[in-house]
Amino acid sequence: MIRIPPSLKHRRFFYLWLGLLISIAGTQMQIWAIFWHIRTLTEQPIALGGVGLARILPVIVFSLIGGAVADSLNRTRILFITQSAAALLALALGLLTQFGHITIWHIYALTALQAVAIAFDGPARQALVPNLVSAKDLPNAFSMTSIAFQTGAILGPALTGFAIAFAGQEMVYYINAISYGAVILALILIGDVPQKRSQNVKVVSWTSIREGIQFILNKPIILSTMLLDFVATFFASANTLMPIVARDVLKVGVVEYGWLSAAQSFGAVLAALVVSQIAELRRQGQVFLGSVVVFGAATVLFGLSSSVVLAWCALAVTGAADSVSTIIRNTIRQLQTPDHIRGRMTSVNQIFFQGGPQLGEVEAGIVAQLLGAPFAIVSGGIACVLGMTLIVRKWPALLTYNGDEPTLAGAPAD
Repeated sequence: MIRIPPSLKHRRFFYLWLGLLISIAGTQMQIWAIFWHIRTLTEQPIALGGVGLARILPVIVFSLIGGAVADSLNRTRILFITQSAAALLALALGLLTQFGHITIWHIYALTALQAVAIAFDGPARQALVPNLVSAKDLPNAFSMTSIAFQTGAILGPALTGFAIAFAGQEMVYYINAISYGAVILALILIGDVPQKRSQNVKVVSWTSIREGIQFILNKPIILSTMLLDFVATFFASANTLMPIVARDVLKVGVVEYGWLSAAQSFGAVLAALVVSQIAELRRQGQVFLGSVVVFGAATVLFGLSSSVVLAWCALAVTGAADSVSTIIRNTIRQLQTPDHIRGRMTSVNQIFFQGGPQLGEVEAGIVAQLLGAPFAIVSGGIACVLGMTLIVRKWPALLTYNGDEPTLAGAPAD
């Protein structure tokens, strides 16, 4: 019997979750539309890799500042500003496209500006979640957050192909701009949320930033999960090559491209739903590492696929494995981090979490340019598993992490 996930019984978390579910669908529509848009403007694979560079550079520059801001200012107000800014940038992208003034450099520039908003949004949003639910419901909250992200990531790409085919490229950007309103409304309903703050944290202070970095360096279980996340997504991030695989390898059009792009999220939602029904997830370290192996192996299978059905199934498996990995590593980090430093921990994690796939897009574009898209994908899946092996040898504690270890995080319930 399916039960109501306990995290959704917390009213304020439910508002945020529902707003994210709607907004992420629009965001995912834009992400996949941009890949297709660039592929229509140029046939050079490396141009697709430029999107990853445009996304990660602002995150590297501003994430640590964003973490300090999240620990010193009201997190809901930060999210209100970042969500509003992202909506205006999506609107600008739509207007430039509609009136025929769009170029690749416009796409790069607006993508980079949205990444600046994300650099401040991510730490505030992730650090806010433990303030909305009780500590025992936190793993479930991250499972439900994963479901929101992945459900949006199913609807978004699936709708992208139809929107482009029947309403034009600009319509995708307009829909995304409107979708941010769901999170903004949720933040209004949530209101102010109490949070613990360090007495010595200023809005932007090198001392406070260094405190966050030092905390992670002294917590091997957190540092190792961040490094593993980076390595896996750096080598096995094949999303940017999807238009090339769809058009040049599988020989399909924009609608099929949309369904392929949604496959990972379909698998991720199924996996997150299963996890959400588990009252207590134990042997988390072993499950986490096993999911990374499956992720890499399924990536190899995708790179070798010559049919749409096999490619779709392989992508769905990578999504399921990544979903399990994401839920566990987020739970570990948040439960092992005190509230007053959680934003700064998340900001450092954001560099790894965003840096892996975004720099991986650059790497994939370069390798595909030189050796072809299938080779770039297959070699990346193999490198993912090899990289995981090296990290586990360095930090074997990951293998024995169970999930019932003492925590440092506490959160009020509704």
